[in-house]
Amino acid sequence: MELKTNVLYYGDNLEILRNHIPTESIDLIYLDPPFNSNRSYNVLFRESTGAASEAQIEAFEDTWNWAGAAATYDELVRGPHQEVARVLKAMVEGLGHNDVTAYLCMMAVRLVELHRALKPTGSLYLHCDPTAGHYLRMVLDRVFGPVNFRNQIAWKRSAPKGHAYTRFPSAHDLLLSYGKSGETTWNSQFRPHSETYVKSHYTHVEPETGRRYRLDNCINPNPNRPNLTYEWNGQVRVWRWTKERMQRLHDEGRLVYTKTGIPGYKRYLDEMPGTPVIDVWDDIPPINSQAQERLGYPTQKPLALLERIINASSNPEDVVLDPFCGCGTAVHAAHKLGRRWIGIDITYLAINLIERRMTDAFPDVTVEVEGAPKDLASAHDLAHRDKWQFQWWALARLDAQPVAGKKKGADKGIDGVIPFFAGPKEDYERAIVSVKGGEHVNVGMIRDLVGVLEREKEPVGILLTLAPPTKDMVTEAAAAGFYESEFWERKFARVQIITVEEMLGGKRPDMPWGKAPFAKAPTEKEKGEQGEML
Repeated sequence: MELKTNVLYYGDNLEILRNHIPTESIDLIYLDPPFNSNRSYNVLFRESTGAASEAQIEAFEDTWNWAGAAATYDELVRGPHQEVARVLKAMVEGLGHNDVTAYLCMMAVRLVELHRALKPTGSLYLHCDPTAGHYLRMVLDRVFGPVNFRNQIAWKRSAPKGHAYTRFPSAHDLLLSYGKSGETTWNSQFRPHSETYVKSHYTHVEPETGRRYRLDNCINPNPNRPNLTYEWNGQVRVWRWTKERMQRLHDEGRLVYTKTGIPGYKRYLDEMPGTPVIDVWDDIPPINSQAQERLGYPTQKPLALLERIINASSNPEDVVLDPFCGCGTAVHAAHKLGRRWIGIDITYLAINLIERRMTDAFPDVTVEVEGAPKDLASAHDLAHRDKWQFQWWALARLDAQPVAGKKKGADKGIDGVIPFFAGPKEDYERAIVSVKGGEHVNVGMIRDLVGVLEREKEPVGILLTLAPPTKDMVTEAAAAGFYESEFWERKFARVQIITVEEMLGGKRPDMPWGKAPFAKAPTEKEKGEQGEML
């Protein structure tokens, strides 16, 4: 199979990994699989059928449950990866059928595929929290081999101001890092020296240049180096460098002599890369409510976190894969740093968010989306397979914002909204969007939409339908009248019907200027210019 890059795949990541990602084609994998660690620890380990989880329709709801994982567990136990299967079998027998063991089964089968996809020089970083991190590490040890474990990194993701009554407050996530082999790509990372360190270690300043420096010992700590034993400035010592290099450093003014004649090497601060990054990362703050990069995605990670990972474990033009790409921070960082990238997500809402994020941040980028409907037949197929994903896809194509936080049966006739500017006196109004993905439609749907407009006191309603409207529907929509705007100096049909086929052909609601449903990511050029001003 041929590897495509700079592409977003919509669909199940296991299926996409097996059918679209060739063996040993990926340089770096970052994954942050969703896990409902905010639930009670005891509830996570309770025997479960999964019925409660399956009833959820939130785009970003965690979906690991034993009902969905049982078939995957059976596949692993009967499959070729018996070392992994034995570990899982022991954990399932010990912990029972619950959200945690379901999560581990679903992750194990995907980690096997991710290991297959990695190049021998490749690395994997799995982002998790301490609730299941120790179990995941056992699975990773079996998939990658314990010898290929690299780091367990603790990232300080919060600074709790309160206290927990029965334990210390939780404040960190884990990054479990593994290599495919002993030849893993590695680029050491550094953080700027602290002000305290600079003042205590770089105590000298050159009057002519203002450059800070420290004096390092020129004597070799290994006394058994006859090739480096010679006289210098009247002193016979085992020196760090050859006599020729000592002469060169002297000529360059890099040696400072004490009263005894022993030289010290002048090491400039501005030539040092900084303090090596260790496996505790407390210097990258989480996304806060005022952050410029905040997009409103509940588990969004800071760009700096992914930039550090990508810089450390890949090189320009390498391929970075994120199989749970969420709001796209990994693919954003990869593109910014000159890497090729692949993102996968099972919700079209996430894919649409990432596509917008990338085109906002990189106006010249071309993002290919695979798996989303491109014609009427594939739209029918999606509506038949998953009504909610069809709804999110359709709303995204209309630039409509899905109603947040709803559960099945609780949308009150509103599937999405399109904010628009109504004028300085009215500020923003909303067009209400109702999506119908069934094979049959009727005039009652128009009447229901009119009722929603009257209840919500909104000016415009859009009925987006997969099936063609009936004549009665068209007549009823026309009878709803018009929304007249003094600011826009025209009137708009109050109820509009758009078919999916028309939408695919480019038709959009006839309404005033709308507002994008997601926060707009600043372009990387804009961020660079703002950084120069600070």
